[in-house]
Amino acid sequence: MSLDEAKTEFNADGGWTTPDGREIGEVVMEMKNITLKFGGVTAISDISFDIRKGEIRAIIGPNGAGKTSMLNVINGFYHPQEGQIIYRGKARSKMRPYEAASTGISRTFQNVALFAGMSTLDNIMAGRQLKMHKNFFWQMLRFGPAMNEEIENRKFVEEIIDFLEIQAIRKTPVGQLPYGLQKRVELGRALAAEPSLLLLDEPMAGMNSEEKEDMSRFILDVNDQFGTTIALIEHDMGVVMDIADRVVVLDYGKKIADGFPSEVQANQAVIDAYLGVAH
Repeated sequence: MSLDEAKTEFNADGGWTTPDGREIGEVVMEMKNITLKFGGVTAISDISFDIRKGEIRAIIGPNGAGKTSMLNVINGFYHPQEGQIIYRGKARSKMRPYEAASTGISRTFQNVALFAGMSTLDNIMAGRQLKMHKNFFWQMLRFGPAMNEEIENRKFVEEIIDFLEIQAIRKTPVGQLPYGLQKRVELGRALAAEPSLLLLDEPMAGMNSEEKEDMSRFILDVNDQFGTTIALIEHDMGVVMDIADRVVVLDYGKKIADGFPSEVQANQAVIDAYLGVAH
C-alpha cells in the first residue's frame, strides 16, 4: 500500500492512521474564510483550512505569501477583519497571545526571541511561568509551597533539556550559543508550556544540513512521544515533504493548494508559485 493510499483510509471522525502508526484525530482548530488587512494591504484573503489532533501541519509558500501573518492570527497576535477561528469546537473571539498560551497554544519565532543574558536552563524555565501558581509573596520567600513548586518545575525542565540533548549548555548564556543551538533552546522553552498545539515559525531557518536533520528529528519526536499537534512554517521543501502529514500552500495571501505532501508537490499552481511564474 502506498503512503497516500494508507492516508486515505479515513476514520469515523475524518482522521486517519499514518503508515508509522500515529493516529490523526478530530479537528482541533479550523480557520474559516480568514481575511487580514493592514490599511489598504490585504495580507491574507479568504483562507480556510483546519488542523487535526496529532498531525504535523505545514504552511508553506514563497516570501511574502502571508505565512507568518497566518501564524500570528492563530496565536492571537493579529485579529482578522473577516472570518472565524474555531478552537476545540468553540468560536474564538479576539484572543490575546497570553490567553492563547493559557489554552495550550505555544510558539517559536522566525527570529530567535530568547533572553540572551540568561542561561539555557533559565530561558526554558521562563516557559513554565503559566504552570507556576504560587503568588509573588511565596516566590519571594523561596520557602515552603513555592520552593516545592519550583523544584517540580525544574525537574520538568531538566527532562526537556535531556530530551533535546542540550545538557552540556544548560548553564551557558544563550547569547553565547551558535544559532542552531539557540533555535533548539527556543523549542525547549515552547515545550516547557506543555502545549497541545505547537506553532513553529521557520524552525530550521539559517541552519546547515546537519542541524536541519537534528531539528527534524526533534519535531518528529515531539509529535510522536508527546502527542503534540504541530503547525509549522518552513521554506525547505525537502524537509516539509519528509515530516508533514498535510500541507497548505499560500501565495500572495491566498490559498492555492491543500492536501497530502505528494498531492501538493505535484500541484501545478504550487510549482508555478515556487518558480516565480507570472500571475
